[in-house]
Amino acid sequence: MPKHSWSSDYKPEFTFTIKDTTASYQLFLAFRHTEKYNFNNLWINLYSQPPGDTVHKARYELQLATNDKGWLGTGMDDIYEHRIALTDPRRFKAGTYKFLLEQIMREDPLKNVLNVGLRVEKK
Repeated sequence: MPKHSWSSDYKPEFTFTIKDTTASYQLFLAFRHTEKYNFNNLWINLYSQPPGDTVHKARYELQLATNDKGWLGTGMDDIYEHRIALTDPRRFKAGTYKFLLEQIMREDPLKNVLNVGLRVEKK
């Protein structure tokens, strides 16, 4: 993230190509922040476009911490990393998928954010 801030007008894009249609895949959000991140959660819009289809929008509230346990991700020093499942394992049709992430938090820009990304895992 530029200057460790995620502005609402910065919408990272990702592209994945699926070749093996017999396997199941699961989509995860990867999110890294410092201990000074101001919230226990993260609200995002995920825009996805399967091959040959229109863009679909899904809104997520992702829990990053609780009052009892603190940060739920893994931490080293003052940096925390979360890998949060966005989908259940499922089969995808062959082709190229496009994704776009948008933060929709009340703080804009969202401070103390180091990285955000998507991960597709073959199950």
